[in-house]
Amino acid sequence: MARKANQQLDSARDDRGRHGATSLPGLDIGHYNLRLRDPEGDGFLGDRASQTAFRALLDVARAHHLTGKDPFGKTPAAEVAKDAIDLALVGGDPDAAHAIHLAVEEYARRLAYVVQVFLAQPQWRAVERIVLGGGFPEHETGDLAIRRAMRLLELADTGATLHPLRHDPDEGGLLGWVPLLPDDARAHDAFLAVDVGGTNIRCGIVQHRLHKDRHGGKARVLESLKWRHAGDGPGRDEAVARLAAMLNGLSAFARTLDIRLAPFVGIACPGQVEADGSLSAGAQNLPGDWEQPFHLPRALGARLDPVAGTPPSVVMHNDAVVQGLSELRRMRKARRWAVLTIGTGLGNASYTMR
Repeated sequence: MARKANQQLDSARDDRGRHGATSLPGLDIGHYNLRLRDPEGDGFLGDRASQTAFRALLDVARAHHLTGKDPFGKTPAAEVAKDAIDLALVGGDPDAAHAIHLAVEEYARRLAYVVQVFLAQPQWRAVERIVLGGGFPEHETGDLAIRRAMRLLELADTGATLHPLRHDPDEGGLLGWVPLLPDDARAHDAFLAVDVGGTNIRCGIVQHRLHKDRHGGKARVLESLKWRHAGDGPGRDEAVARLAAMLNGLSAFARTLDIRLAPFVGIACPGQVEADGSLSAGAQNLPGDWEQPFHLPRALGARLDPVAGTPPSVVMHNDAVVQGLSELRRMRKARRWAVLTIGTGLGNASYTMR
């Protein structure tokens, strides 16, 4: 009798298909966009472990520890490609490699410290596993820094372990929409998803394949588009228009492949997503002012083509939340788990399995 009552309660706690969902079947999204002030600076503590922070550390190492020729010339680290940094680390001048290693070590210590501070917060109490997403862990230098931070946390005996994304980080903010899909969208083969970041905007056709794995572990991105908006410097209206064009193009492509596309678009976006779909904070790295009273789902929806004659429903959630949910299958045995996304800033979210 008690088991039946718990099942009924669990089914009632279902926010799938709603902006900023906090309850899914078997899972609570406890907290996200946790903004801890840096006691030693003007910004937030998470900024110490962002990809931007690593680039700044690399510039310091170049200035103080290079005795020979700088492999990057006078180019600031913020403008150096990831591949160029990796090449200097593994195949370049030993002096340059040493400077990069110094930056890696300092970054790893900062990341380990930030993780420990997060674990000490009530919102992260008893977290057992932490997914690491974003673009930083995917290249050689980032991977080295993450592995070093993992070792430091192990030595500190925090009780929590770090787990880099198992799939392409470009796809995490798209695949994570599968657990958030409402039932009517699950009746179709695929749907459209968007991942808005401070540097890039990505869109894709996601095939959920929930009949193969109810946790979304078999989902895949069939086709995707990426726009590096940071290099173009668009205004808000231009960014929305470009995003709509990308989605309409993918919708047309799905029709040519005879894919049964759901009239649903999921948007993963930095910041605090309110129940009405607006952003109340944390969107400072996006092109233009995206916070209230601006309403991205409404502005985008007005520009989207109908899908099989139906105007698509546009739903938004925090990008860290969505990227973390892309690892739901791997995290399902942990009672409490969390995610940190290392990008222009440091996104975060925590979860509790029921």
